[in-house]
Amino acid sequence: MIGPYELNSIYSGECSELMAALPDNCIDLTVTSPPYDDLRDYEGYPFDFEPIAQQLYRITKPGGVVVWVVADATKNGSESGTSFKQALYFKDVGFNLHDTMIWNKGGFTATGSLAVRYASVFEYMIILSKGYPRVFNPIKDRPTINKGRKIQGTIRLKNNTFRKVSNNNNKKISAFSQRFNIWKINPIKTNTAKDHPASFPEGLARDHIISWSNPSDLVFDPMCGSGTTCKMAKQTGRRWLGFDISEKYCELARKRVRVAQPPLFMEDNT
Repeated sequence: MIGPYELNSIYSGECSELMAALPDNCIDLTVTSPPYDDLRDYEGYPFDFEPIAQQLYRITKPGGVVVWVVADATKNGSESGTSFKQALYFKDVGFNLHDTMIWNKGGFTATGSLAVRYASVFEYMIILSKGYPRVFNPIKDRPTINKGRKIQGTIRLKNNTFRKVSNNNNKKISAFSQRFNIWKINPIKTNTAKDHPASFPEGLARDHIISWSNPSDLVFDPMCGSGTTCKMAKQTGRRWLGFDISEKYCELARKRVRVAQPPLFMEDNT
């Protein structure tokens, strides 16, 4: 139990009200995506951002992380700026803006003419931390060009001079290096919940869970929708908790998580 809630469960209700019953400093990692602007009709339910942000800060452990996946609507020729406003408000309530990552979707599904702007193919993945992140397990799957060669090169100093990279251990370049902060994940070709209007890919949730938490940590999604975060938390050996305002989507999420297989192995990203 955590507060009045059983772990590894999904509850229906307005998330800031449900979060109010959670104890302070209890969540290791939150991975979520709000119903931003009016890009999707979330069954007519309202979305009150500020109480949600305040509660997220209160319940996040020192060193914990919130991954906030968000985008902006365009109205009357101008983007809303919702993502920036929310990021700044998170800073106001106490979070560090640890990183602003990009989810490159690899394509777009909008119809009509793009006569005055380039097609938008990304969403922000805002990484917020309560103090310095306690966990960072970098995913290393980016192929390197010079694998097997000795690590060498130069570093530019503040005075505009250079010094050689020290390599006293004769380390060599590995076959794969750490990802950058732009992740290309095609939502059309990955596992999503087709019965939900705005589910994100399982790979996106899984990779953030692996990056910012360890096995047995508690992963939370206050707007869990189709249950992708909860499912991936289960499959990576984490404890989890989900809230959603729609009982319809809670039931969808419960079904998805129920049939998800438990982890066969723990990840190794070193």
